[in-house]
Amino acid sequence: MQWIYLSPHFDDAAFSCGGLIWEQVQKGDQVSILTVCAGEPPAGPITDYAQSLHARWETGLDAVAVRRDENLRSSQILGAEVISLAIPDVIYRRSPVDGLPICESDADLFAGLRPEESPLVDNLMKELDKKVPRDSEIVSPLALGGHVDHRLVRTAVEKLGRPTKYYADFPYLIDKGEPQIENDREMDYALYPIAGKGLAAWQASIAAHSSQLSTFWSDANEMQAAVRGYWEPLQGLKIWHMH
Repeated sequence: MQWIYLSPHFDDAAFSCGGLIWEQVQKGDQVSILTVCAGEPPAGPITDYAQSLHARWETGLDAVAVRRDENLRSSQILGAEVISLAIPDVIYRRSPVDGLPICESDADLFAGLRPEESPLVDNLMKELDKKVPRDSEIVSPLALGGHVDHRLVRTAVEKLGRPTKYYADFPYLIDKGEPQIENDREMDYALYPIAGKGLAAWQASIAAHSSQLSTFWSDANEMQAAVRGYWEPLQGLKIWHMH
């Protein structure tokens, strides 16, 4: 089988599905991670907010290049192919209407898709139509937590209209325990087992995204414990689909 995991940013597919991706590759499936918001920042100054994230990540202005390299190392651990699109992260995007930044705070990250970005949704839908083979299994984020770029990806793939599976956005959901799927009456899931070696690969693939660990954890040990805690009850991963 051919699987295409849609990753809003370089780290999302590894964070949410790394163990399952590793298991699928071991089984002989072809797996690709398609990162949507992988483009360079547009020309011109970036916001103070974006600069503050670069400082926390310790990447400076090379953030996209650093994260691209991290993604390559992470995907090699999992055995997945890497595909990248040229859409900039929301922290770099500006409104096509007034040229003002879309995102200038943590709150803006979760404020929902703006109407003026609807052309971006359409462009992404068309790009996915070209990039994603018809016979592949598409796996999209559920957009739990409501991050703008996660909503962008889910909205575009659903507009595409192809059969789609969904993964829960980890670790956005960990404070909420079992994910509450908004339209769960229309959705069901299949449980995909992940063995101990898959867990170890998952943890290693997340660790490769070293600039991003501080967003959620104090250090790599805390990350490994969180991933184990997420994996342990089911020793697998739920992948959702519409009825």
